[in-house]
Formats: sequence, structure tokens, C-alpha cells
Amino acid sequence: MTAMRMPHVLRDHPDAARSVSDAFWVLALGVIAAYAFFVALGAFSPSDVLGVTIAVLVLTGLWALRAWSRSHHHDEHRDPRLVHARERRGF
Repeated sequence: MTAMRMPHVLRDHPDAARSVSDAFWVLALGVIAAYAFFVALGAFSPSDVLGVTIAVLVLTGLWALRAWSRSHHHDEHRDPRLVHARERRGF
């Protein structure tokens, strides 16, 4: 008896996985911005909502780690033709 092979959701659809990942990071940045806005507005104190404060700090740390990681691996995803054209123009 043979095993039935099911398609792997993320491996077979990398564009969909990237879209979901990008959507998560946009939402995370929105949560961070909303939290900062309401704290700056004085709607609540960070010590009053300690659980939310910790969650936002974790999201901020993860977002910063992702931004740092992407900045160091940006050369892998560039089109060599665009890089050559930019270097030819002197930028």
C-alpha cells in the first residue's frame, strides 16, 4: 500500500507564503504604531497594560531583527541587470 502525497502548502506556493508573511509584518507594524500613538496621547500608561506592553516589545524586537536581517541579505534578491544599470549611471 502506498502513501498518498499531499502538496506542501508553503513549498509549492512560495508567493502565497511571502504574501502572508508580509501581511503579518504590516499588521505587526500597525499594532506597534497604534500602541505608541495611544501611549503618546495619554490614553493609558504602559504599566497599566503590562501584558500588552510586553507583547508590543516582543513584536518590536522581532520586527527590528527582521529589518536588520533583510538589510544584510538584500543583495541576494536584486536583479543583476538593475544593479549593473545603477552602477553604470554612477549611483
